[in-house]
Amino acid sequence: MFLALRDLRVQRGRFVLVGLVIALVAVLSTIVSGLATGLVDDGISGLRSLPLTHLAFQPGAKASFSRSILTATNLEPWREAAALDGFEVSPLGVSFFNARSAEGTSLDMALFGVPADSFLIPDQRGRDALSGEPGLVLSEEFRALGITEGDMITVSGVERTLPVVGFTFAGSYGHVDIAFTSLETWQELVYGDTVHDRFSAIAIRTRETTDFPEVNRLAGTETRTKTQAYAGSPGYSAETATINLIRGFLLVISALIVGAFFTVWTVQRSRQIGLLKALGASNLYVLRDALGQLAVVLTVSTLIGTALGVGLGSLVGGGIPFALRTGSVVFSAIALILMGMAGSLVALRRVTSVDPIVALAPVQ
Repeated sequence: MFLALRDLRVQRGRFVLVGLVIALVAVLSTIVSGLATGLVDDGISGLRSLPLTHLAFQPGAKASFSRSILTATNLEPWREAAALDGFEVSPLGVSFFNARSAEGTSLDMALFGVPADSFLIPDQRGRDALSGEPGLVLSEEFRALGITEGDMITVSGVERTLPVVGFTFAGSYGHVDIAFTSLETWQELVYGDTVHDRFSAIAIRTRETTDFPEVNRLAGTETRTKTQAYAGSPGYSAETATINLIRGFLLVISALIVGAFFTVWTVQRSRQIGLLKALGASNLYVLRDALGQLAVVLTVSTLIGTALGVGLGSLVGGGIPFALRTGSVVFSAIALILMGMAGSLVALRRVTSVDPIVALAPVQ
């Protein structure tokens, strides 16, 4: 590494230039990572926070609440199995509604209907709120719209007015803030007065990892783990696929940049490499020297770019779904370094094929 480090000092202008390009790619990669995490949080944070492990849907619903309709007939086998095997189940209704406050403020809400005694409501205050007169328990995000406890909310379409009976840290689903109500109220809002036993899915909380094949057969349902159910959130799959495609392109661009730089740098160092071989240096020594030099440039540039990306991310306002997670940022940085090293492989053949005789060639 002696010659590699010396080159870094002597040719620092050249290395600073390519390092700047790599750092900019690292900034973009970090920002995209934050956007990806923010979009995921905005789409499924409410579902992720619910204390459940599995969800049972109507067969073919593909984990989408809007495609799944279950009834008490589907729920009964699950209740019997839960009583025997010691896990918990609860009906769950999920629908999207437009609403307005008494002051005329327009509201969008993902309305979750649950029984007041459900394990999905972990605190007694929430159970009390849903077991009394019909009302809404809103996520904290609604406070930013000026909504307070006791306000009257009118659900558009059905024109049903309900009071706000409390707030909770519920998050969002499908990029819409969550509101809770009793299952009976949810059924009246969705189906009117004619149907009172329908709901969207069955929430399950268990320590087992099984998919409950026998219960599914008896109940006429299919189960998904909570993580698998994220795909049913509106836009979740398309958004994550798009973001991952962008991240993949950034990694490919990084590999191409490093590969091109390393190739040109190897051509310019041909006389130096030839001299090293003439003095007895092996191919392994030359490769180690070149790759070590590249690793230093890549690592330093990526760390600087990642730090800048984190700094810029901290300035992003709350109106944009953006969140930085340590694991995601670290993964992006490591992937960038590894792809850069992989891009350098195209020039390895040129390094090993340099003939020592070039050291004696006249300087052009």
